[in-house]
Amino acid sequence: MTTKPRGRPYGGAITTAQRAATRLHSFVYRATNGRLGGYLAGGPVLLLTTTGRKSGEERTVPLLYIRDGESFVTVGSNGGTATHPAWWLNLKANPGAVVELGDRRLRVQAEEAGPEQKERLWPKLVEMYGGYESYRRRTDREIPVVLLRPVEDDS
Repeated sequence: MTTKPRGRPYGGAITTAQRAATRLHSFVYRATNGRLGGYLAGGPVLLLTTTGRKSGEERTVPLLYIRDGESFVTVGSNGGTATHPAWWLNLKANPGAVVELGDRRLRVQAEEAGPEQKERLWPKLVEMYGGYESYRRRTDREIPVVLLRPVEDDS
């Protein structure tokens, strides 16, 4: 007997609403250079643009983050669902991406935090947004902590 992975159920209506909210948030963030949409649930927000692993098209999502030195640190929680967020799967296929902070655009390279890094960063992430801990408890999957490291522009 196969058991389904444990995680918050995510139906089609929720997915559709989430996509619409993501597009609206990204639009407002860009239109106001982050003055609106630059904070959510008490934490700072960046826009992350990845390359779709299947489509090859650019995909942008707003994400909460903290800083760790020069790196931006975010969480692939997907609200505690049983599946990883598409943006994380895209980064695993192609770790090069772009981060927008206000009116600045930075090229970044993504990598998953190792066990020691995650142990050090997780309490800081939960302090910034307490929901991450309840998401972790809801799902059987290992929620990735993702480091977005700025890279030098070749141009």
